[in-house]
Amino acid sequence: GKKYCNLKHYYKLMQPHTKEGLGLCNKEIFTELCRINKCQYIHYTLEDNNVIPLLKHVYVTLQAEKTFEDGPLPSQWINCDLRHFDLSTLGKYDAIMLDPPWDIHMNLPYGTLKDKEMKALKIRQLQDNGVCFLWVTGRALELGRECLTEWGYKRVEELVWIKTNQSGKIVRSGRTGHWLNHSKEHCLIGVKGDISKINRNIDCDVIVSEVRETSRKPDEVYDVLERMVPGGRKIEVFARPHNRRKGWMSLGNQLPGIYIVEPDVIRSFKKSYPEVPLEEIMEKYRNLDTE
Repeated sequence: GKKYCNLKHYYKLMQPHTKEGLGLCNKEIFTELCRINKCQYIHYTLEDNNVIPLLKHVYVTLQAEKTFEDGPLPSQWINCDLRHFDLSTLGKYDAIMLDPPWDIHMNLPYGTLKDKEMKALKIRQLQDNGVCFLWVTGRALELGRECLTEWGYKRVEELVWIKTNQSGKIVRSGRTGHWLNHSKEHCLIGVKGDISKINRNIDCDVIVSEVRETSRKPDEVYDVLERMVPGGRKIEVFARPHNRRKGWMSLGNQLPGIYIVEPDVIRSFKKSYPEVPLEEIMEKYRNLDTE
């Protein structure tokens, strides 16, 4: 049909030695064990057993691409201090990704937030129903879980990014870490509210991708979120200039000015910050992504 069915599906497991005319294996009927590699009768298996999960992956990928082709919004962004910005002006989002400047007690080329400042962020205002991807450092693993709980999420998964060099063949040894040099990063995944529209079991929990600029995450993680909530509103918090993407709202203090296209968000922003010359600022950055 037009949408992938969420019910369980069974498929015939046809081996080269299977004889379809013999019908279903009796041992399966009576829940006995069968040496399937030699049995000539028909056996059925669940889709969840990785027989044809590819069909679901292909469908959801096409669904995400179709949504994107139907007219994705251009990238939107707001330069702001997340500790003080009124997040309620932006409305609700189906997917959130955060790459916070955790205080890892090391010298870094950017400012960091204290633990209590992270927990105090009003992330609750951005989402009632959906999924949240939270990147954490080794020291912040437990703190990240506490933040998700504080913001109203239930942690359900953890994604790992294995860092490689440009060839993609050699795991890159990082220079951070108090005991061991880190060659991977962790992304905690939390959900809240109604999650019936989130596509599950599409992607793997490991991404193997090359290291690029400081703090830049692999493009593959955005593809994962696109497939989880195709067509949904998506926002990245603590975004950098290179993170701006079509269909996404980006927030962070390193972004160039302000550019918003959603009428509801523009009206709400003007109401909350009437002193900001929004049109003047947006005109300056209107063609930034096409230059």
